Amino acid sequence: MKFLFSHRNFPAQFRHIIAELGKNPENKIVFLCNTPNAFEIKGVKKALYKLKRKVPQNAHRYLRQYEESIIHGQGAAETLIALKNSGFIPDVIYSHSWGNSMFFKDIFPNVPLINYCEWYYNSTGADIGYDGIMPDYDRKALTRCNNSQFLQDLISSDIATCPTKWQKSQFPHMLQSKITVIHDGIDTDYFIPNSDAEFKIPDSNVVLTCKDEVLTYATRGMEPYRGFPQFMEIAKKLLQKRKNLHILIAGEDRVCYGPKLRNTTFKELMLKKLNFNEGELKRLHFTGGLPYKEYRKLLQISSVHCYLTYPFVLSWSMLEAMAAGCLIVGSKTPPVEEVIKNNKNGYLVDFYNIECFVKTIEEILETKLQNKGIHSGKNQEIKIAARKTIIDNYNLKKLLPKHIELIKNAAMQALNSK
Repeated sequence: MKFLFSHRNFPAQFRHIIAELGKNPENKIVFLCNTPNAFEIKGVKKALYKLKRKVPQNAHRYLRQYEESIIHGQGAAETLIALKNSGFIPDVIYSHSWGNSMFFKDIFPNVPLINYCEWYYNSTGADIGYDGIMPDYDRKALTRCNNSQFLQDLISSDIATCPTKWQKSQFPHMLQSKITVIHDGIDTDYFIPNSDAEFKIPDSNVVLTCKDEVLTYATRGMEPYRGFPQFMEIAKKLLQKRKNLHILIAGEDRVCYGPKLRNTTFKELMLKKLNFNEGELKRLHFTGGLPYKEYRKLLQISSVHCYLTYPFVLSWSMLEAMAAGCLIVGSKTPPVEEVIKNNKNGYLVDFYNIECFVKTIEEILETKLQNKGIHSGKNQEIKIAARKTIIDNYNLKKLLPKHIELIKNAAMQALNSK
């Protein structure tokens, strides 16, 4: 069979799917993307598309995101036309809904199109306004316009997928029937507990193990959407209270979601605001982005893993941490509550309740200390339940065949209808 996948980046959410399909030499797989990198997957051919221009400075502010999507859609479409002219006619197309697939149906109207629909913006009830700043007319109008591309993709797609029920619930009710909830899947054979793991802090001689007192936090970007300012307040208070505690923050000093600050970053802002002393800074470690193996070690030596998020897209990192046997203290927000049940497979705390986060984490650390650096009793049961949740509901071994089945069924139904 012939498969076309598309995303601005490579391989993104489709990594495991295309690797599995690529094992069959009879399959022909093309991945259409905009970002060149050295990463290769056996049996998969990359096709790069180029952008003709940037969004002009004088574009209407409401339309900037839509125009960026159109520019990506145009670039992807022109490369797809070239593929078509070279003889490549896919049996099915699977694309991330980010503008690049906007015109695919105009090129291949009879080829089934599956769109991965990750988020739909709502001006109430989710991320917007969660910081306490209620949106005015201008923000609501911008939000409405930001959905233009997603609506086009949903209408043109034959099937849509979404990783969680919460994320699906954000889309207009009249279109939700098109959406199948199926998570990308967590590799529970890779993310496993390991009591012998050791993690070396980059550019230092500090090596930490499971028996040390370690609080972990992992994020793509250090931003309010992922509760970074709140976590830094939690970190400050815990470093003052616990003299042997090390705090590891994995991620990059940038903003992936939400507005940026002018002339500074949230990391710089919080370090300045909270005025960490020299002793505290020696135990507050910013690891930067980590290779996958080092990231896994960080999770494996964690005493407590803190995960915060606005009502927004759920991070893979929380699920990976659960699979690795982490004890999660998370924010009591809808995407987290879909997975974690308080006192069952993790602990949930109101997003803005810094004192409750500190108290919950400190109690866990103190119990572990009294048990000679080992989790026991209820906390150990919660760790086991957390991993079981991922194995039962988010296991790549179970979900990958379902993804493959969905893709192949879409292709076969189209072929049989001809």
